[in-house]
Order: sequence, then structure tokens, then C-alpha cells
Amino acid sequence: MLLKVVDGKFDAIEHYNPEIVPESVQFIDLSHCTIMPPLVDSHVHLFMSGTIDKRTREWQLIAGYDELRPVIGQHLHYLFSHGVLAARDGGDRGGFALRYRSEKEMHKGIVLKVAGRAWHQKGRYGTLIGRYPGESENLAEAYAKENDAIDQVKLVNSGLNSLKMFGRETQPQFTREEVADLVAAAELQGRKVMVHANGRQPVRLAVEAGCHSIEHGFFMGRENFELMAEKGTFWVPTLFTMKAYGANISNAQDGADRQVIDRNLNHQIQQLAMAKELGVKVAMGTDAGSLGVLHGESMVEEMKLFKKAGYSLSETVQCATSRGAELLGLDDFGLLTKGNRATFLISRGSPAQLPRKLSYLEGIFVDGQPSTLYHKNPVKHVN
Repeated sequence: MLLKVVDGKFDAIEHYNPEIVPESVQFIDLSHCTIMPPLVDSHVHLFMSGTIDKRTREWQLIAGYDELRPVIGQHLHYLFSHGVLAARDGGDRGGFALRYRSEKEMHKGIVLKVAGRAWHQKGRYGTLIGRYPGESENLAEAYAKENDAIDQVKLVNSGLNSLKMFGRETQPQFTREEVADLVAAAELQGRKVMVHANGRQPVRLAVEAGCHSIEHGFFMGRENFELMAEKGTFWVPTLFTMKAYGANISNAQDGADRQVIDRNLNHQIQQLAMAKELGVKVAMGTDAGSLGVLHGESMVEEMKLFKKAGYSLSETVQCATSRGAELLGLDDFGLLTKGNRATFLISRGSPAQLPRKLSYLEGIFVDGQPSTLYHKNPVKHVN
């Protein structure tokens, strides 16, 4: 195939005929490589590192912006070097990722969408990534006071998954009406609402209220998948988080049971297969920053689990690229097609070597040019 690039965009994609390529045109031979769209991680937390060191994880939960600033920058570098050129941050307690995006050192090669600080109910899970409405205001009223330049709204509508009791579900944090009012208020400002929700009822209320994506979605059940398919609600399943817990069980919560963790993961893989069967829109996200979930390289691990759930390589790549771009509202990103930005990844070898080869890319092109932010083995230019 011949990819023609003009002014940083794909001008044409057609079959290659060496006899009709003008000598005056700069030609780059990538015939030994696989070309694919940039990866999109639809769920990260840039303020956390994924380290298994307990002291470091505890420090990250109390550190201030000045302390976390270099940490966020490093995580963006890790994302880019693994081909993740767009990411959606799911929130932190101080809006640190939002603040970093406006800094001069913000990574120039990554499109970052931020939620700022998430919303949760007072006394319920969510303190580490956000805040709760005041005593005399409801959720929509609290959001109306929001003046941060966020891209999407993050809502927490359940608790965490238990690592001790298989299938334990928690009650919703907000009512259907409260979530619906928030969604309506967000949509008036052109924003989508992403909802952390596990369990049948928390997911059901969020989907019925019109949320745009369910994050995690463990133990949500077939009826919720059918409703999500009907409404076009996205799902970001974050499977690798559970596998990482199992691999680092000694650093997980006290009393964590390896058998429960394995069952949680297997059930989520089964749910992913069900989502495929029912036609649910699935975008890939890693929840990078969780225990053992490293920024960038965890996308490869997430892709492996998609394939285990029965997704073909092309379907897996679609969830890791164009589906994420659609969820993030990136119209000219995530597909190698005429008119889109000529931003793509170069992986040495055939597609059959994916996703493993994504861990050590041959190169990255941004807007038609080899990125100076990623330098490994420079590709050969032929004039």
C-alpha cells in the first residue's frame, strides 16, 4: 500500500505501483513493517504510577501538585513511547492532570482529555480521585459551580470490586434522577459523562440516565449489555487491573484471595465476549496507575485479554484505536483514512506479531513526520 501525505494529513491510500511514484516526491520504505493507527487509552490516572511499592503508593495519595508534576510528565512519556498518543484521564483529587495539561512541558505528541476531579457521594468510595457535593446542594447544582476547563465529567456510582468475596455488589451512590440531571447539565456544555460503576443496579441506573460510558462494569449482567447496545453506550472494561492484582497479590488489600481475583478476571473476560456478541461499543482502557498497571505498556496486556475473550486482532486493534478516538471525540484520529491526521505507529514485522511488537516500536509519525519525541531505529528515507 502507498500512503500519500500532504500537509500532515492522508491525501490518499492506494495500492503501490513503483512505476508511478514521481522522483521528486519524498518516499519512505516501510514495507518491512506494520503500519497502524495510534493507540488510545480511554482510562488512565496520571497522578498514580502503578508501582507495587506500598510507601510510594501511599505517598502518591497525599502528595501535592509540585511533587506530582514530574510524575505526570514521566507517565505521559511512557504512554507516548508505547504508542499511546491519546488518553482520557479519569480524575484525581486535586485536578492535577488538568493543571499539568496547561503547563509548557505538557507532552506535545499526546492528545489528553481530562475529567479534573470526579464526583462521588460523601462517605462513599471516590476520595482519591475527586470530591462530593456540599451538604445543601444536589449533584447537578454542585456541577453547575464547576469552572474548570474539563473535557468530560467523571462520576462514581458504586464501590470497588471485592478481592475477598466473588461477585459482591455495592449500592448506587446516586439515584437515576440525580445522574440524569448531571448528564443533561454536562451535555449543555458539550461534555460526556463517564461513570465508574460495578454491579447490576449501579450500571443500570447510569445507563438509563443517559451516561456516555461505563467504566469497569464488573458483574453488570446481560440485561445491562442489551440496554447499552440499544442506547449506544460505550464500555471501558479495564480487565488487566484484575490480572495485575493477581500477579501482585502480596501488595494488594489485606486478605485478598487469589481465587476470587482469578474468578473476577474470568467473569470479566466472559462479559467482554458477551459484549462482542451483543454489539456493545467497547473502547480499550487500562486504568493505568492502579496497582501493577503501568502507563503505556499495559495497553499490550489489555489487548492480549481482548484476544482471549474472542476478539480478532482487527477487532482488538479497533477497540484500542478508532473506538477510543470516537469516545474521546477525536474525529480525525484513530483511523488510517483519507483526510485524517497522518499520525501512525510503525511496528517491525507482520501484523501476526501484534500486540507484542507494540512494546518496542520501530517509530512513530505525527502529522506526517517522524516524531523527534520518539527515537529508536530511524526509518530509511529514499528521494
